[in-house]
Amino acid sequence: MTKKLVIVGTKLFAEVAQCYFEEFSDYEVAAFACHQKFKNHDEIFGLPLSSIESLPELYPYDEFEVFVAIGYTKMNKIRQSVYKELKSLNYKFATFVHPGVKIWQSNKIGENVFIFEDNTIQPFTEIGNNTILWSGNHVGHHSKIGHHCFISSHVVISGCCNVGDNVFMGVNAVIHDSITIADECLIGAGALISKSTVEKGVYPPSPTKVFKKNSEQIGF
Repeated sequence: MTKKLVIVGTKLFAEVAQCYFEEFSDYEVAAFACHQKFKNHDEIFGLPLSSIESLPELYPYDEFEVFVAIGYTKMNKIRQSVYKELKSLNYKFATFVHPGVKIWQSNKIGENVFIFEDNTIQPFTEIGNNTILWSGNHVGHHSKIGHHCFISSHVVISGCCNVGDNVFMGVNAVIHDSITIADECLIGAGALISKSTVEKGVYPPSPTKVFKKNSEQIGF
């Protein structure tokens, strides 16, 4: 049975989410939405664009579900705010898991979660509400990812880790096993985390330095 969906968001993530929902799920995307102050058009990505303020009238919660497709700006707090606003309006949230991703009976996955292709989700892991896993990540057994997180591509979260709320992890970050990532941490692309972090900590990788000899001089 086809379910009707409104995607909340107007940027690239919203357009991408539309493709995945329509290609790989039983949701039919009926419209997009944003706050009235950001609404400059009546249509976007080939569908109507409505204001969040008018959603209850145009797309009532007992007939439509919503998905908040907003990125990681301000440590995911903009997406979190919109998610909470829609929750207060009694909307049910869609969750998308790519059909190629194995989900175990022991996994716990929240609402307004989006899991792209090529993610490895091992048994006994938990993923909180309003969390995004882009393509190609590894989430080890018995690990927990909190609410309102954004995990970029090819991140390795080893077994028995505890990732807090409002965390961002950049591409190719690696988290050793049994590590705690505190709330609102920013883990840079390519960072290697071998010790538990502090709240709101920023962990950039060490940049690769140019070698003193060029490629011809080292005889490559």
